[in-house]
Amino acid sequence: MWRAWMMFNPRTALVGLHVGLAVLAFSIHFILLSTDTYNWLDGPNASATAQLASN
Repeated sequence: MWRAWMMFNPRTALVGLHVGLAVLAFSIHFILLSTDTYNWLDGPNASATAQLASN
């Protein structure tokens, strides 16, 4: 295992891993927030209730 770390700088590899996982987590959360079913901030069918309230 130590030979693998001789090819890569451990600090750079771990920072790159954390940045990549953070980008993945943020993108998954923003995709879920953009849907009607999985938007936990506005609740389910928030666009339907907003349309009913405006009419």
